[in-house]
Amino acid sequence: METATLLTTLNSISILSEDLQDKIKEFLIEEAFPRKSIILKAGQVSQRIYFVKKGFIRAYYNKGNSQFSTWFMGDGEFIISVYSFFSRRPSFENIEVLEDCVLQSINWDQLQTLYKQFPEFNLTGRIITEQYYIRSEERAISLQTFTAKQRYENLLAAYPGILQKASLGQIASFLSIKQETLSRIRGRK
Repeated sequence: METATLLTTLNSISILSEDLQDKIKEFLIEEAFPRKSIILKAGQVSQRIYFVKKGFIRAYYNKGNSQFSTWFMGDGEFIISVYSFFSRRPSFENIEVLEDCVLQSINWDQLQTLYKQFPEFNLTGRIITEQYYIRSEERAISLQTFTAKQRYENLLAAYPGILQKASLGQIASFLSIKQETLSRIRGRK
């Protein structure tokens, strides 16, 4: 399977002009991060929007001595602290690399430049933002209406290899259940 790239993904949303692609290439940084890297710490202002070229990442927040996973993202997906990146305020969440990753990114100022210089890119940005918002609402609805087993099955369907990438505690916190409950659900399979 060919590795997803930011430009391939953006072009699948809306065909980008050559000039726009060239400007994105000019701005784009590609970095490798080893497992357990923290690419954003709570309290920092999110400066970059990341595209996962290869790897697996989670976002989480701390409450007391516990961590609560809010997102998992893998190959071909965007990861960002939405609140912090767009409000330019400190993040409430951390973003952690769960397996060695190759990430492509641009910063906030560069994104604003792309929107100003290439008005057609606003459509692409809007579609990505809508997709992110839809996923966020689906997650909120699932937490209110789906059983723990249904949430677990949906997570496995979205990320089939997640059990090899994230700990059971990270998965349980994402599902808003205790790890013991997750173990019981897994034992019934």
